Amino acid sequence: MDLTNRFNPNLDKIAVSMIRQFDQQVSSISGIVKLTLGEPDFYTPEHVKQVGIEAITANQSHYTGMAGLPDLRQAASDFMAQKYGLTFSPDNEILVTVGVTEAISATLLSILVAGDEVLIPAPAYPGYEPLITLSGGTLVEIDTTANDFVLTPEMLESALVEHVGKVKAVILNYPANPTGVTYTQEQIKSLAEVVKRHEVFVIADEVYSELNYTGEPHVSIAQYAPEQTIVLNGLSKSHAMTGWRIGLIFAPSVLTAQIIKTHQYLVTSASTQSQFAAIEALKNGANDAEPMKKEYLKRRDFIIEQMSKLDFKIIKPDGAFYIFAKIPDDLNQNSFEFCVDFAQNKSVAIIPGISFGQYGEGFVRLSYAASMDVIELAMTRLAEYVADKRG
Repeated sequence: MDLTNRFNPNLDKIAVSMIRQFDQQVSSISGIVKLTLGEPDFYTPEHVKQVGIEAITANQSHYTGMAGLPDLRQAASDFMAQKYGLTFSPDNEILVTVGVTEAISATLLSILVAGDEVLIPAPAYPGYEPLITLSGGTLVEIDTTANDFVLTPEMLESALVEHVGKVKAVILNYPANPTGVTYTQEQIKSLAEVVKRHEVFVIADEVYSELNYTGEPHVSIAQYAPEQTIVLNGLSKSHAMTGWRIGLIFAPSVLTAQIIKTHQYLVTSASTQSQFAAIEALKNGANDAEPMKKEYLKRRDFIIEQMSKLDFKIIKPDGAFYIFAKIPDDLNQNSFEFCVDFAQNKSVAIIPGISFGQYGEGFVRLSYAASMDVIELAMTRLAEYVADKRG
């Protein structure tokens, strides 16, 4: 009996993330040094870990409500008000999810039907398109490469008009993966004015909001287009809690009332012990990202200095922990071939730009969520590799 032809046919249109595929492909190389995955090399803060341990020993091992622990939703509400001046009711405007990945899944599966289109500034994080495709929708990329990866109101308006009647949502991920680009208050306000003229959702993936290097507070588009915006955030990047799997959805109650249905059937609820740890992180660790930010800045600036000497062109990232660099014109512009060859010859893994869509070709992404020792070694090997190729 062959059941392989009885799966959802949309599965044939997607594959495992190229980032993960590439990371696995090069992992067997002896002595490989990785600047690949977006995972902090820091550990979860001690005070957060201790509360997680206490939750286990106190037998906090039962289901929570679908939306998450009330105390966690209150802590999340207070955090958003304190940090970003946003008001969300813990009673019906906040959902606790299994990481931001599930928040993305629950949101997209709740709003999309076959034929819908979703706009995104590109290059973009590749985790959105497969879920859109599984829903029968289509991701439409807005090329931002000529504008230093910044989406302008004019670009957005043009795309919305061109695809009028088909666009269901706009995804804004900022600070952005892979480019590190973020937006000023005026830029966000201008983008909000555009979306308010159209009947579309705004999915604001702001998981890197605490890793903002501009010196100004992160500004959420929910401040200016609250009725349309679904904010996604979580603790993976801000508190080095990737494995705890805690994400958050913030949206008007009329929207969360629909999304919670999908969320419930996907996961029931997030891990109970992780939720208790998350309360501690948000209540007593609101600024836990600050020490990490200082280290990330040192690493960012070192990589930019070293790669610029080799003629890589880099738009200085204002957030997250990625460098998205243009491969020098005299080197192989096929980003996948470039990265495979670099890994095989110098045992350093970086991510091909094509992993982030067609507009990422010719670029490479490096994660500086790695120790300075690792980064220094990688930069030394990159300089050797470029010298070898240039003869």
